[in-house]
Amino acid sequence: TVNESSVVKKHNNKWRVVDIVVAAIIAVAAGVIFWGWDVICAAPITLFEAVPGLEGLLNGIWLFAGPLAAIIVRKPGAALFAETLAAALELAMGNPWGIGGSLIIGICQGLTAEIGFAIFAYNGDLLSTTIAGTLAGLGCFLYNWTVNPAWAGLRIVVSCVTSVISGALVAGVLMYLLQQAYR
Repeated sequence: TVNESSVVKKHNNKWRVVDIVVAAIIAVAAGVIFWGWDVICAAPITLFEAVPGLEGLLNGIWLFAGPLAAIIVRKPGAALFAETLAAALELAMGNPWGIGGSLIIGICQGLTAEIGFAIFAYNGDLLSTTIAGTLAGLGCFLYNWTVNPAWAGLRIVVSCVTSVISGALVAGVLMYLLQQAYR
């Protein structure tokens, strides 16, 4: 007989209905939060723009849907699905950034978060979640830089660093801690 404790159970990457429902619920809640953050962050963005690029510190709120869905569902595509659906809902509710600043950037953030989870086979630990949040921040920065070609020098560096830090802390560490608290 085989000792059951020595058998390694293979992770199943096949999506179940419950996975879709859970990821969608996270995405809908996140979309509403994104929309609310669109309204709330208008004043801080103006203040943060006094130091070009510092507004990247506010990006973490828009980055959390993908990492949170991925650490709960633990399936390839969960981060992309949740971040994209959340961004689509934010767009449908109305925001000042339109399709590019909502849906397209959401896809970029979801794709880059997916890379972080894929590297670690969707295990959902603190390191993989932090890296996924960091990469979502990088995806956010890369989109913003692409659509703002006049950015130069220090603004590029500050925006990249602040977006990455915000992603690591909010979408990474905070989402991991939140998931652990409700486990």
